[in-house]
Amino acid sequence: MRYVTFATTTLPARPGAVDGDDVRVIACATMREFLALPAHERAERLTDERVPLTQARLDAPVRPARNVFCVGRNYLEHAREGARALGRDLKLPNVPTFFTKATGAIAPPGAVLHLERRVSSEYDYEAELAFVIGTRCKDVPESDWREVVFGYTCLNDVTARDLQRAHGQWFKGKSLDETCPFGPWIVDAQELHDPQRLDITFRLNGVEKQHSNTAQMIFPVPRLVAELSRGMTLEPGDVVATGTPAGVGFARTPPQFLQDGDEMEVAIEGIGVLRNRIHLA
Repeated sequence: MRYVTFATTTLPARPGAVDGDDVRVIACATMREFLALPAHERAERLTDERVPLTQARLDAPVRPARNVFCVGRNYLEHAREGARALGRDLKLPNVPTFFTKATGAIAPPGAVLHLERRVSSEYDYEAELAFVIGTRCKDVPESDWREVVFGYTCLNDVTARDLQRAHGQWFKGKSLDETCPFGPWIVDAQELHDPQRLDITFRLNGVEKQHSNTAQMIFPVPRLVAELSRGMTLEPGDVVATGTPAGVGFARTPPQFLQDGDEMEVAIEGIGVLRNRIHLA
C-alpha cells in the first residue's frame, strides 16, 4: 500500500491510500492522526470515496510535528569523497551522526523549490531513503525495529554547503525553506520488507549523478532506530532520513552545484521517483 497526503480542486488536504489509478480517502484529518491510530484500526479508516490519482495534488506524505531527523556520513564512499574534498583524513563514527532539518524546509513532491542566491551560492543535492515512525516508542531494541517503522519514502536533503561550512555545524545549511522535498508517497513497510537491498539513484537533468544500494549503509535501519530511540521518545509521523551515497555536487571535480531550472530525480527501488525543479533567484 502507498499512502499520500493530497488535495483536489474541491477537497482540502487529507490523507489517502493509492489503490490502482485512484486514491482512497482516509477518514482522518492528517496523516499524523492516521499513523497515531492503533495498527488494527487503520484499515477501518479507509473509505469508499475515491479520487483519480491524476486529479490528486500531492503534498509531502506526512507533515511531522517536529524536525526531520537525518543521518550524516552513512555511506562509506560518501564519507570518503567528503573527506577527500575537504582535505581531511577519513574518520568513521562509532555511532550514527544525527542532525535535523527544520519543518519549514519540507516541500511537496513535484514542487518547484524556490532558492535564493543571496543566501547561498552552493546548493547541493542528496538522494536519501527515509523511513516514517508509526508507533510511539522509546529504547527500541534492534531486534524490534519492524514494530515501529510504518513505511519508507524518497527524500532529497538539499544543502547549502557554504552555510554548512561557515556555521561549523549542519542545522542552518540544511534547514533553509523548501530544501527537504520528500515523497511522492510512503510505501507500507510490510510491502517493502527489506530496506537494505534497494537501489538508490539521483539524476540531474536526466544525467545520473548518484547510484548505490542501501546495502552499503554503515548503519542500517535497525541500528538507526535503536540509536535514535535510546533515551528519546519517537512519535508517529517522525521522519528519519538515512544518509546519502557518493556522487554529491560539492565533492565533484570541479564542484557542481544546483542551477536555476535544474530538474532533480531521486529514484529508489520499490518506492518510486521524487521529482523537483529548482528556481534560483
